[in-house]
Amino acid sequence: MSAEKLIRMANQIATFMDSKPHAEGVAGLAGHINDFWEPRMRRQLFEILDAGGAGLKPLVLEAAAQIRRPAEAA
Repeated sequence: MSAEKLIRMANQIATFMDSKPHAEGVAGLAGHINDFWEPRMRRQLFEILDAGGAGLKPLVLEAAAQIRRPAEAA
């Protein structure tokens, strides 16, 4: 998947979660990604985050601490 599409998807979740109280939005965003994104999508998200997170909304950056980092690909 392209990085642009992954960023767009993460930001769409963040936009939805913006309507919730802040802590609930952060937890909800992380929970959604943990529950519904496969490991390779999360791995790619962490590659973007590790490179500085360009293009990601602040809520995604904050939720990153609660997102499970998958093991490196074999």
